[in-house]
Amino acid sequence: MSQEPEQKLPNSELELDETDLVPRRRFLTLGGAGLLAIGFGSLAEGLVGSLSEPLNQQVESLIFQPQQPVPEFPISAIEPDKLIINSFRGTPVINPLAYRLTIDGEVNNPLSLSLGDLQKTPFTSMVIRHVCVEGWAAIVQWGGVRLRDLIAIAKPSDQVKYVYFYSADGYYESWDIDSVMHPQTLMAYQKNGQPLTPAYGAPLRLASPVKLGYKLSKWVTRIQLTSSLGKKRGYWEDLGYEWYAGL
Repeated sequence: MSQEPEQKLPNSELELDETDLVPRRRFLTLGGAGLLAIGFGSLAEGLVGSLSEPLNQQVESLIFQPQQPVPEFPISAIEPDKLIINSFRGTPVINPLAYRLTIDGEVNNPLSLSLGDLQKTPFTSMVIRHVCVEGWAAIVQWGGVRLRDLIAIAKPSDQVKYVYFYSADGYYESWDIDSVMHPQTLMAYQKNGQPLTPAYGAPLRLASPVKLGYKLSKWVTRIQLTSSLGKKRGYWEDLGYEWYAGL
């Protein structure tokens, strides 16, 4: 996959370690399947636009293990200076006392959660590598709530296959439900043991070791569950980037 445009990446920080330039599932790019899933992803999706799933999802999801944890790092491996701040339309001003996270769509129990509500949900911490499509990476500790725990409270319809994320700065993303329900996909409000700061996505952002950084939305205000994808699938994806973006 080619590097991103000269403009700054919106609403995400992304990375790649010099000793690990091929993420776990990026090895697909070394063979015909990878060319199909990555190199030709945008073209192929245009040609099969009538299908309900992006083509690269059909290929990459064949080897994704939804419940298999990704190996984590010790606290001593954290690289606090390597996580690059990228901006989309600048850092939005969000009053944490007034903040609400909406979870809606095809659910039986729509939610509107304050930060206090989120902090009452069981806390999870992980030290993972945050990988950028631009070719850099950083090992970061994230703390917050397992997204699957929040989804369970919202009681999704059995038909749900995708999840949209909307951010306070206008950024938007969509994921496959299996990646959303992965045990290491978090809605994070801590970074490296400290409260998340606005520059890195406070009050709440996505964190996960199973997706590239441009999928990891910051300043998330709404999570929408759906059985189908709309024409808009993600800010960068709508400009030609790979939709699945798995690691």
